[in-house]
Amino acid sequence: MKESKTFENYPCGTIMTSNLVSVAIYFFGAYIIYRLDFDFLIIYLFYIFILEARLLKSSCTKCYYYGKFCAFGKGKLSALLFKKEDKGKLNKRKITGKDILPEFLVSIIPLFIGIWLLVSEFDWKILASMVILVILASVGSALVRGRLACKFCKQRELGCPAEQLFNKKK
Repeated sequence: MKESKTFENYPCGTIMTSNLVSVAIYFFGAYIIYRLDFDFLIIYLFYIFILEARLLKSSCTKCYYYGKFCAFGKGKLSALLFKKEDKGKLNKRKITGKDILPEFLVSIIPLFIGIWLLVSEFDWKILASMVILVILASVGSALVRGRLACKFCKQRELGCPAEQLFNKKK
């Protein structure tokens, strides 16, 4: 079997595109929640911060790209903030849908709030934000992961829990 090309450090364009999609998801989710209440917006942004910090600490410190530029640039950031852990721990880690639910809630919560806001008083800006959020969270994320990130990932070849969850062999 032919081994696919992997990156030691991802190109800047990939990192920028990957992060742009993530930030756009956060932005449109934040806008919808802001339309409900500013205090909920603060809670939502804090939730995103906690998720990102948890990822940097619990996964990036064990990844092949620790100290390097992964598709999201988080390996370098993780190395600035946290001590490296055994790479083998990530290879052996098993995750389920329950483990990644918090990441999905970043999009799901604003969508439910958007529905509630639309029912209580229809607003084209909220509807447009919801449509964009759905497109970014589904198609945008799938394209980033499928075409830019996972396809060229060395950690995927070494053993990636997300790869094992989403691409189960039939």
